Amino acid sequence: MGKMTKSAKIIRGRKGLTVRVKTSKYRKTSSNRWLERQLNDPYVSEAKRAGYRSRAAFKLIQLNEKYNFLAKGKVIVDLGCAPGGWTQIAVQKLGGTGQIVGIDILEAAPIEGATLICQDFTSEDAPEKLKALLKGPADVVMSDMAANTTGHQQTDHLRTIALVEAAYNFAKEVLAPNGIFIAKVFQGGAEGNLLADMKKNFAKVSHFKPDASRTTSPETYVVAQGFKKQD
Repeated sequence: MGKMTKSAKIIRGRKGLTVRVKTSKYRKTSSNRWLERQLNDPYVSEAKRAGYRSRAAFKLIQLNEKYNFLAKGKVIVDLGCAPGGWTQIAVQKLGGTGQIVGIDILEAAPIEGATLICQDFTSEDAPEKLKALLKGPADVVMSDMAANTTGHQQTDHLRTIALVEAAYNFAKEVLAPNGIFIAKVFQGGAEGNLLADMKKNFAKVSHFKPDASRTTSPETYVVAQGFKKQD
């Protein structure tokens, strides 16, 4: 994971009582474990305290602490925005400036300071709808999209990579020079061919797993910085 970010140190440093969930004949063992994990997750507690829609908000906070890409005046596209945790952080960082546009196949409640549309990003007309909403080239295209899991690791990986590729192709069309592209990937990160293309089109490409990503999760994020706009 590397050096811990500022927010990770703060949240990890907060000690709370460990909650034990009693077994119930009405609840499966797996459900019991999930509930206990939620109740003892410091990021779940902190998200509730801060009013964030999901603990995933801290993944973006820590990505930004690492790469410093959210700032006033930026134009940001949030792919897979529901329930809105990433959008909330972007709105806070922009402070009423710039522009934030988000899309998700699931409906997200409105967030003041952002334009959110409910549509499958992979549908044929979705990219054009997003482009029509943008007031200019995007500075950041960020994607927390992931395919619904089937339980078959290879299938899940391929489906998620397909989403990453769709997001990446869109980013190449809308990013301003020196823009940044961030996307969730699984297992070993972005695949070889995709990673090679990113390295051609961006000054620097790396992977980062925020502390807010559970250690048991195979997710990480590919971060492509310094977009080389083609003439």
